[in-house]
Amino acid sequence: MSGTIPGNPPVEIDDVESHAVFVQGVSVEFDGFKALDITRFGVHFNDLRVVIGPNGAGKTTLCDVISGKTRNKTGRIFFHKEEITGKADSEIARLGVGRKFQTPTVFDSLTVYENMELALPGRRPVFKNLFGKETSEQRDKIITILRRVHLIEAINTPAKFLSHGQRQWLEISMLIVAEPKLLLVDEPAAGLTDKETELTAELLLELKGNHTIIVIEHDMEFVRRLASKVTVLNEGKLLAEGTIDEVSKNPEVIEAYLGR
Repeated sequence: MSGTIPGNPPVEIDDVESHAVFVQGVSVEFDGFKALDITRFGVHFNDLRVVIGPNGAGKTTLCDVISGKTRNKTGRIFFHKEEITGKADSEIARLGVGRKFQTPTVFDSLTVYENMELALPGRRPVFKNLFGKETSEQRDKIITILRRVHLIEAINTPAKFLSHGQRQWLEISMLIVAEPKLLLVDEPAAGLTDKETELTAELLLELKGNHTIIVIEHDMEFVRRLASKVTVLNEGKLLAEGTIDEVSKNPEVIEAYLGR
């Protein structure tokens, strides 16, 4: 289907229908400073995209805009063919957008299993429902996920006793069990050991195909492990896109980021 969706700016119907998330003409300003100025950005359904760039490039702001945490000044945002421009973050989350921040946000006093139970669809953020009766299917799903991320032995361990890597895996697991269509994952490899980094990359690659994933990352070795399309941001603008090898050879990318 061709044509345009009216509005400011008008958006091609083909772009909206072929991408799980698509933004056009989106800008964000903080106290007169333009933190984001994206002409066009889209990720296809059930694909994995890595976003890299120097500090202050607009990477987190891009995810903030998609998730509704930050309002864009101009432009339009679409998710699964529906315009979400201006919608509240809670409404966007209900549509299927899940977010993992750089610092794991888990409940330290709760066990690994209780954290997972809380993340079940319809449970969060209503804390009183934490100890509601989960179905056998939900329990089996939790067990399967925890086994995959090597947390099954820690299933009854309070989250405060987990290592940094284990906390990262727990939060990613909480995202998965919530059944989002889009995962926004901020620096999942930060502070991980080599083995933890390898496992995290494997986990994200396994999720690709069942979820659309946007990963913000600085660790170039981790980016290479993901073997996915890379978007480079700099000063709020899209600087380059391609494979990690392609963007690594781009003179503008080298000058702005990789050569530092």
